[in-house]
Amino acid sequence: MKPRDCVIEQLRHRPTSPVPFTFPFEPEIGEALDTYYGGREWRRRLTPYIVQVRTVDTDGRAPVDDTHARDTYGGLWRMDRRPWHLEKPPLREPSFAGYTFPDAGQFFRPDCKEQALRTCERCKDSFLLGKIGWGLFERSWCMRGFENALTDMVLEPAFYTELLAKLTDLYLAFTEYTLDLPVDGIFFADDWGDQRGVIMGPDRWRQFIKPNWARIYACVHRRGKKVFSHSCGALTEILPDMIEMGLDVLESVQPEAAGMNPYELKERWGGQITFWGCLGSQSTIARGTPEDVREEVGRLVREMGRGGGFILAPAKPLQPGTPIENAAAILEAAANQASVADVEAKANAALA
Repeated sequence: MKPRDCVIEQLRHRPTSPVPFTFPFEPEIGEALDTYYGGREWRRRLTPYIVQVRTVDTDGRAPVDDTHARDTYGGLWRMDRRPWHLEKPPLREPSFAGYTFPDAGQFFRPDCKEQALRTCERCKDSFLLGKIGWGLFERSWCMRGFENALTDMVLEPAFYTELLAKLTDLYLAFTEYTLDLPVDGIFFADDWGDQRGVIMGPDRWRQFIKPNWARIYACVHRRGKKVFSHSCGALTEILPDMIEMGLDVLESVQPEAAGMNPYELKERWGGQITFWGCLGSQSTIARGTPEDVREEVGRLVREMGRGGGFILAPAKPLQPGTPIENAAAILEAAANQASVADVEAKANAALA
């Protein structure tokens, strides 16, 4: 099968051999692996199962000085910190008085769209995803400040509802613009969880966040495409809602977060949604041995891959400080994985 076919089969909850995988990493890790392997030849082992393209700059930051940038909404960011730090949100009060909401066209990048079209043509054997970053909740706190956005949900629900409605209209335009590409799906991102649970609580998530994202997911499905979304953290309280909304693929699946053991998720919901990620960035990758990494990759392939509905990946892109032997172990175990069928065939032969 072509790489695209493997992903499609997994989304149909049919097992494949091999299980598709992605291997995201920060540039420092790529450079360290170049040194480890004595060159860049190792990159040929990265089968392009999924290729992402972007046509919309949902942030649009422009430099203000050596350390600051201003986004298209008017927010001021400190850029010399990791991660970036929001210093001045554009809406200091829960009001739109005196504020002009940006137009969707300000975020479109025709030059990026032309480049994306060329990439789609060049990579047509891969599963193509149009990527739209900074989701509705994330953008709401970028406009109000994190604490203010959470406070608005409680004290200023009418304002917060209007803010999300305006953002949803904007993101619907982003989605339609991206769906002009010959992509197989749209990849959104919106961090709803922390390590303990849903940040704003499941009830307020259902009140404010769910109905707006449901509109956007429906837009994607009307065009016959799949919906992928990233969220960090503990999400089991709202996972049935996410399935109900029409989410096809949940990306990240951090096993260290409360209730996010991937094998338990597979048992409960594996027939209704595809999981992408599951390899612990805060545990196995950061603190394990290379053998621990290889064993966990093998288990994920066997157990999460059984019956389809799985794409293997680190839960987060490999960060600076990742033991390079562990990074190499992920690459090698994923690229040389023993398929579910192979493992089961060997087991049956041993029992015969």
